[in-house]
Amino acid sequence: MAAAAADTPPPPSTAAPSQTESDQIKKPPPPKTNLAPPPATYVVRLPREQIFRYPPPGNAVKYEKLSRDREGRRFCCRCCCFTLCLLFLLIIAAAVSAGAMYLVFGFQSPTYTVTKVSVHGMNLTSAAPISPGFDVTVRAENPNRKVGIYYLKESSVNVYYDGVMLGYGVLPDFYQPRKNVTVIRATVAGSAVVLGGAVKTKLRNAQSRGKVPLVLTVEAPVKFKVGPVKTWEITAKVKCDVVLDKFSDKAQIVCKHCDYSVRLVG
Repeated sequence: MAAAAADTPPPPSTAAPSQTESDQIKKPPPPKTNLAPPPATYVVRLPREQIFRYPPPGNAVKYEKLSRDREGRRFCCRCCCFTLCLLFLLIIAAAVSAGAMYLVFGFQSPTYTVTKVSVHGMNLTSAAPISPGFDVTVRAENPNRKVGIYYLKESSVNVYYDGVMLGYGVLPDFYQPRKNVTVIRATVAGSAVVLGGAVKTKLRNAQSRGKVPLVLTVEAPVKFKVGPVKTWEITAKVKCDVVLDKFSDKAQIVCKHCDYSVRLVG
């Protein structure tokens, strides 16, 4: 009995396969060896000095243009600075000269006033344009003991009523010596002056009252002479509010007020 049991073969095992066999079953097949390798990748590094030192042709053209523009702006800035400095020096020189005239030579501003105004051609009854004329007499006094005055060309004398210019004229050019009073006569004329109905009515009413207000302005370029030296050109300005009794060649000044300005600087 024992011998028979020993000769009988063992039954087949139902146990799970070993861990090695399980891994071999689940492991994927190896990759095929005939696949091509992936393409290689290259990184090229350029030095920063080379990028800025050797720009592309298009950038080089732009750089040259910007450089020319920058040089032009610098040149303009230098010119502006030079002009401003020169102007500043001229202003200082003018101020010093004016101070010297006031302190050393005792400069006094000349005075001006209107002494007579004659009127003709003021027809206020017609609707047609008028061409009035004025003979204006201006008294100019130079109170300086050491300063003469040159009255130059390009002067102007204007006559206004209520903001409307009635005539235009000029002063003669002449030299006024030291401590001198000169009477200047200027002819002022208007041509085809158109006055509105309201303005003509106001003028007729003013003439009937014997008080016709006019405004006279004078601008004259002058130069002062100190010894053999002449100053720069200065503009003498005069404004007179004059009231006449009527429009006539024998008109009389009822009242007047004159402001004048002669500034060596400013």
